[in-house]
Amino acid sequence: MVLTEILDPNCILAPMKASDKRGAIEELVAVLADQGKTSDKAKLLQAVMEREATRTTGIGNGLAIPHGKSASVSALVMAIGKPASPIEFEAIDGKPVSLIVLLASPFDQTGPHIQALARISRLMTIESFRDRLIAAESGQALFSIIQRQEAQMADARG
Repeated sequence: MVLTEILDPNCILAPMKASDKRGAIEELVAVLADQGKTSDKAKLLQAVMEREATRTTGIGNGLAIPHGKSASVSALVMAIGKPASPIEFEAIDGKPVSLIVLLASPFDQTGPHIQALARISRLMTIESFRDRLIAAESGQALFSIIQRQEAQMADARG
């Protein structure tokens, strides 16, 4: 799975306006709606918030991956947000998050959803990559950093 094949550069917000967890999720769902990636913003928000209520998606290292399944999307979609300053996300390491990756997929597309979660998690274990993302000052810069990292990983595989 290559994230830049799913991620629309117009769905990256840096910096975000939100300063709390719910506001950040609402802002990312709104950008997906604005870009025509969901047919029902309210249903998608409800799906992501219901999933978040079961267990935090703040996975540590300054990253949160809120996600949900909804009939309001026809394929796997992604939005990324970088808060203006780190926000509390009830992360498992107790630290605020500096990067939020929201994923949503239809109910019948579990495979791509899980692959994307795994890919993001794997990429974020690379400290230099994480640092570059957190230092990025625009959505386009974030997208370029992800593109370069994925190209390096593809080259390394041969």
